[in-house]
Amino acid sequence: MPAPSPSAADVLARRLYEAGCRHAFGMPGGEVLTIVDALTRAGIEMILAKHENAAAFMAEGVYHRTGVPGILVATVGPGALNGVNAVANAHQDRVPLIVLTGCVDPWEAQTYTHQVLDQRAVFAPIVKAGFTFDAKAAHVIADKAVAIATEGRPGPVHIDLPITAVTEAVTAPAPSRRAPATPTVPAKEPLEQARQWLTRAKRPLIIAGVDAMTDGLDLAPIAHLLNAPVITTYKAKGLLPEDDPLALGGAGLSPKADKILLPLIAQADVVLCLGYDPIEMRTGWRDVFDPKGQHVIDVTAEPNHHYMHQAGLNIIGSIAATASVLTDSLPPPNGWPEAELSAARAALAEAFPKDEDWGPAAIIDTCQQALPRNVLATADSGAHRILLSQMWECYEPRALTQSSALCTMGCALPLAIGTEIAEPDRTVVSFLGDAGFLMVTGELATAAERKLKTIFVVFVDASLALIELKQRQRQLPNSFVDFDAPDVAAIGRAFGGEGHTVQSRETLKAALKQAQEANTFTVIGCVIERESYDGRL
Repeated sequence: MPAPSPSAADVLARRLYEAGCRHAFGMPGGEVLTIVDALTRAGIEMILAKHENAAAFMAEGVYHRTGVPGILVATVGPGALNGVNAVANAHQDRVPLIVLTGCVDPWEAQTYTHQVLDQRAVFAPIVKAGFTFDAKAAHVIADKAVAIATEGRPGPVHIDLPITAVTEAVTAPAPSRRAPATPTVPAKEPLEQARQWLTRAKRPLIIAGVDAMTDGLDLAPIAHLLNAPVITTYKAKGLLPEDDPLALGGAGLSPKADKILLPLIAQADVVLCLGYDPIEMRTGWRDVFDPKGQHVIDVTAEPNHHYMHQAGLNIIGSIAATASVLTDSLPPPNGWPEAELSAARAALAEAFPKDEDWGPAAIIDTCQQALPRNVLATADSGAHRILLSQMWECYEPRALTQSSALCTMGCALPLAIGTEIAEPDRTVVSFLGDAGFLMVTGELATAAERKLKTIFVVFVDASLALIELKQRQRQLPNSFVDFDAPDVAAIGRAFGGEGHTVQSRETLKAALKQAQEANTFTVIGCVIERESYDGRL
C-alpha cells in the first residue's frame, strides 16, 4: 500500500528542517495548529514565548549562532501584528527570518470579518518577499522563502498560511531545486583599478559592516596585509578581534568616538569599505568620504541607493570573494605610521575611561573582567548601549548582538534567550536598561522553563536616560522620562531565577561569580545615579 501523500504543511516543515532550522518561536492559535504539528514532526522544536515580538528576537538569537534562518510562528490578527516590530527589525538589521502567520481562508474572508485583515499588506514594506501559501506550489514557495531570506542581503520572508491550504495533500512530485548562487567577484577593469589604488596606498583604511559579517569575511589577514586600521559598525564588532593593534572598535552612534575616527578617515588616501551598510550610522556619517580627494572602494551586497556616501568604485557582489581577489598577491603598501594608530587607540581609551569607582563604565569594565573571554553578549537600546558598544571588546564576530538599525528597546533579553538555546555551553550576558527590561520581563518565564543560565545585567537609574539627556541638551523641561525604580532583582527571583542588587564593583563582581555558578538565570540590578551618562557618549 503506497504511503499517504504529505500535507502542504509537511512539505514546508521538511524544507525548513533541511535548511538547518531546528527551533521555531511564537505563540499558537487555532489557525496555526497544523503547521505547529508539522514543524514538530519534522524535528523542529517549538518554543513557546510570551509575546510574538520577543519570539522573533529569540529566533534572531538562534540565527546569529547557527547561521540558519530563524522561524516565527504567529496566529491570525493580533498574533501576527504583535510581531511587526521585530520583523521590521530583521529587515533593517539584515536577519533571515521566516515569518509564518495563520490566516482565514480567502473564500471565508469574503463574509467573515472577525480578526480578518490584509496581513500581506501589513508586512509588505518590511519583508524581502511575501507569499500566500498554496498547496499546489508548496515546494516552490518553501524553496523560494529560504533562498530569498538567506541569499544576497539577508532579511525576513512572510508566508501567510490559509487554514485549509496547509492541510491539503501534495500529490505532485517535488520539483528540482534551484542550484545555489555562486559568489561573484568584480569584472577585470574595476578589479584592476582597485588593486592599483591599494598598491599605491600610503594610508589605507578599512570600514567593515554587517554584510561582511554575513558573508563570512576573514578580515584579519586582509587588514594585516594592507597594514590598514579597521573601523567596524556596531553590528560587525569582532570581525577583527578588538585587542588587535589595527582594531579601532565599533562606530556610528557616539559623537565622542566620531571626533577621533572621522579625522582619521579624512587622512586616508584609500578607504576600502567591505560590506559597510550605513543603516546603523548616525547622521554625522553622511558624506564622510571625499571621492575626489580619496580613492573609495565600496564593496556591497546591494547597490548604493542610500546616498549616505559616494565612492569612486562601487562593486556589487560577494564581500569575502571580492576581498580575497582584491588582495591576492598584492604587495603590502607602506601603511600608517604605527605611532598614529597607537595615538588613535589611546585617544579612544581616554574618551571612554574605565577607572571610575561606580557608574555605567565601571559596570561594563567589571563584567568584561569577570566573565570569560568567549562570553556572548547582547545589548539593549539606550544610553548604556552606546557606551557598551564603545567599551566592550569583542574577539569574534557576533560576540555582541543588538538591534543596531531599528534600535528596538527590550530586544536584548529575548536575543540572549535565543543565543543560549542555540549555544548552551557558552556564558551569555544580556545588558539592559531598566525601562527596556520592564518591556519584556514576561520572557523571564521562558528562561526559567528552558532552565537557562543567562545573566541579565540591568542598569537601574529609573529614567529613559538617553531621551532625558537629549531633553536637557535641547533645554526642555524634564517630562515623560522618569519612573519609579523597579526592584529588578526581586522580579528575577519571582520568575524562578537568582536576583542581586549591587551598587559597587565589589558587589557586582561577587554577583557575577555567583551567577556563573548558578543553576538558573540571574538578574543583577546595578543601581546608578540619574544623569550618569553625562559627558560619556
